[in-house]
Amino acid sequence: MTKSKINLIIDALMLLCVAAITGIGLLIKYVLVPGQARWAIYGRNVELFFWGLDRHQWGTVHLTIGLVLITLLILHIILHWTMILAIYRCLILNRLIRRIIVVVLICLTALFLVFSCFVKPEVREGGRGREQGWRGFGRRISRTESSQVPAPQVTAVSVCWIVHTSKSKSEPNWEV
Repeated sequence: MTKSKINLIIDALMLLCVAAITGIGLLIKYVLVPGQARWAIYGRNVELFFWGLDRHQWGTVHLTIGLVLITLLILHIILHWTMILAIYRCLILNRLIRRIIVVVLICLTALFLVFSCFVKPEVREGGRGREQGWRGFGRRISRTESSQVPAPQVTAVSVCWIVHTSKSKSEPNWEV
């Protein structure tokens, strides 16, 4: 298979990935709405599914397709590397400025790729049911309250190792 055909296939797959990521993002945002919006729309706490998957499972599909897109993008860059270098050299004639830009881009890329591994979530007390209001997580925990309860050390790295399990059918019914 020629390089042009491989490039066309990669570009077509990237287009499909972008379309799927956009569609699933809109599905999660506007159809499979979070808890507080479910209270506002349906008047009670309901579980929403599309093709048997809830919003969190669709989020996993969204992430997986995003990783496939990144892999295809890397292949696309590899296939066009000589052209990228030639255009880059023509656009920025000064060698020092070219190197500075490359270092900045590499540093920013590395930062964006690994920052979620070091982020600690902000902990707030969550309410259940309608008595908390449909906005849900309203009250911040003070420093004295949060120091009494040890917060779990959750990072994106630890979350990546957790295997998604289906929800138990014996969950309490919060309907009023």
